[in-house]
Amino acid sequence: MLYGTYKDVASDAESPDELEAWFRGQLADLWPVALGSLSLRRSPCVRGPEHCHACLTGEQHSSYVLYGRIEGKRFSVYIPDQLAPKIRRAIRNGRKLQALLYETGRRYALALKRERDRRSS
Repeated sequence: MLYGTYKDVASDAESPDELEAWFRGQLADLWPVALGSLSLRRSPCVRGPEHCHACLTGEQHSSYVLYGRIEGKRFSVYIPDQLAPKIRRAIRNGRKLQALLYETGRRYALALKRERDRRSS
């Protein structure tokens, strides 16, 4: 069971084509999609924190940031508060997609082996 979403429904008769159809059907609900992490950070003003009440009291300013990696290089993107729920959903879907890819790869390998064995017997 992967993230409580996908269950192993592979049968002994599942072909690569049937698996492809199943996979495409699973993708329908996985948009939007993203990988990375969403963090709430607190930081001082960039324009003179000595003149800001929030900075002077230690409260600072909070903002969301999406962190990730592309080709081994870390990136960060500022996310406005009102967009944070959409980014959270995209990250959840990204994790579901990642789990789906692992499951599909396993089932595809098994389907190919069954297909090969049927041809040779």
